[in-house]
Amino acid sequence: MQPPAQPEVLSPRVKRARGLFDDENLDILSHVLDDFIPIPGTSIRFGLDGIMGVIPGIGDVLGGIASCIIIIAAWVRGVPYVTLARMVTNVVIEVVVGSVPILGDMFDIAWRANRRNYALLTGSLYEPRKHTIQSWLFLGVLCTVLFLLMLLPMLLIAWLANGLMHSLFGVDVHFHTWF
Repeated sequence: MQPPAQPEVLSPRVKRARGLFDDENLDILSHVLDDFIPIPGTSIRFGLDGIMGVIPGIGDVLGGIASCIIIIAAWVRGVPYVTLARMVTNVVIEVVVGSVPILGDMFDIAWRANRRNYALLTGSLYEPRKHTIQSWLFLGVLCTVLFLLMLLPMLLIAWLANGLMHSLFGVDVHFHTWF
């Protein structure tokens, strides 16, 4: 009689692509993307991400794709999902604001999403509790700001509607009675 087959044990995410996604390589990548070229006589530095951002239309998208390498590495290394969400938010902010001509390029150089994301990755691996709490707080504040930004146009429309109703029909609409 043959012995029962043993189940195949897959290695955890952390062991895949170990050499490619180690701290040294990711630090070099974030450095090259964000701050490896100094501007002589100043403390300002920029990288390939800032250079690519100057190309209209596609530069910021290419920079965002390159930034995803650090996010993928963080996922492979087992970073908590809330920290991954914070890393994605950093890249989205960089790509969206960076797409504004000239001012967006300056923001892109100052924001340094790749250095931030590398710091989040290493911090969440070596000080997991501290960085998870910070990520939850960051996402909570971000959600609150987004909610307020969504609420502001609604309040403006209600105020304009009240003004329109008052000027056209002499009627004041009290929106607080609707709720």
